[in-house]
Amino acid sequence: MTVIKSIEIISWAKIHALFGIVFGLVYGIFFAIMGAAIGAKYSLPGATTLGLLSIIVFPIIFGILAFICGAILAFLYNIFAANVGGIEIEFAEKKA
Repeated sequence: MTVIKSIEIISWAKIHALFGIVFGLVYGIFFAIMGAAIGAKYSLPGATTLGLLSIIVFPIIFGILAFICGAILAFLYNIFAANVGGIEIEFAEKKA
């Protein structure tokens, strides 16, 4: 068994931010579709514009928030792992 004793905070935060950007893009596309549908149904050009703007804004906001949350989680993991023990992982070699 291999034990993860600590996590580098910035590297974990960067990976977490990438996940946030991807999820923000998915939510942004969803909101863009909903904004376009609402804008077409009720003749609101602002709804379509805000919906399309969400494709840009959501990934940025989600990425920043995920970076901050990832840094906090990695920091807390390092504290907890020092006191309780890290996560145990078992690796197996792939046979060719």
